[in-house]
Amino acid sequence: MSREQRAKIDAMLRQPRPQGARSVEASRAGFRALMAQMIVPTGICTTATTLGGRPALLVEPVDGPRAGTILYFHGGAYVFGSPETALSVTGNLVDRTGFRALSLDYRLAPEHPFPAAIDDALSAYRALLDSGEGPAAIAFAGDSAGGGLTVTTCLAARDAGLPLPAAIVAFSPGLDATRTGESMDAKAGIDPFFTRESLGHTGAMYLAGEDPHQHLLSPAVLADLTGFPPVLLQAGTNEVLLDDSTRLAARARAAGVDVILDITADVPHVFQSFTGVLDEADQALDRAALFLTQHIGIPDTVSTPSG
Repeated sequence: MSREQRAKIDAMLRQPRPQGARSVEASRAGFRALMAQMIVPTGICTTATTLGGRPALLVEPVDGPRAGTILYFHGGAYVFGSPETALSVTGNLVDRTGFRALSLDYRLAPEHPFPAAIDDALSAYRALLDSGEGPAAIAFAGDSAGGGLTVTTCLAARDAGLPLPAAIVAFSPGLDATRTGESMDAKAGIDPFFTRESLGHTGAMYLAGEDPHQHLLSPAVLADLTGFPPVLLQAGTNEVLLDDSTRLAARARAAGVDVILDITADVPHVFQSFTGVLDEADQALDRAALFLTQHIGIPDTVSTPSG
């Protein structure tokens, strides 16, 4: 671990920002500018496509993918972000695993509030299944709001009677619209990204008046995770959203789900984006890639020895 690397990133994230409420377009432009600074690996190629009626970005190794698909959901508080802003993470997962990734451009709030993002993600998953891709060859992955979508889309798929994917990987997921985790206050000021107020501002756009006490909005405190596939949750100790992951892990464990809670010290929200400049980011992505290769493509049957 490098204290110097972590301190440099923390200082960058704490640079003064425009005061007062920003327009949605200004927030989207600022997020694009921030994520454009992230390092994208050279061993990938990208192709614009569609999935389930929505635009998507196909990310593949330049020498061709192995069998299996990562269905990726980008971050951005359900208000900003795109497959392009998440490319440092998706590209590195593809580069490390050899799987292709389909990164979904789901509809954003406030123009399209809850449950539009979940509806789009579920439609994308249906389209993959309808194309002949087996659920054992598909994993959901995502960061921040997209990390939340990995869980809520799985809940929606189960509610719809669909087979569940092989695995879930969630980077710093947002999993509690009630904002009742202890880390919301314990990490106030330590988190360089978020405050309770900033999360409340974007959260109100996504909720659009809906009660946050619903399993598709606050799975960390309300969801029954029975029957879920193996889950990897990665987060940093400097996040106000830290307890979204710790509480979901506890619910998963109580439901008999295989779950790995992977917490890294002194790193910010979605620290995996800083691959190439933060050692912990590369190490976390290595662990996520190992998890994916261990689970994608494994048939949902147990062979018995002959004789």
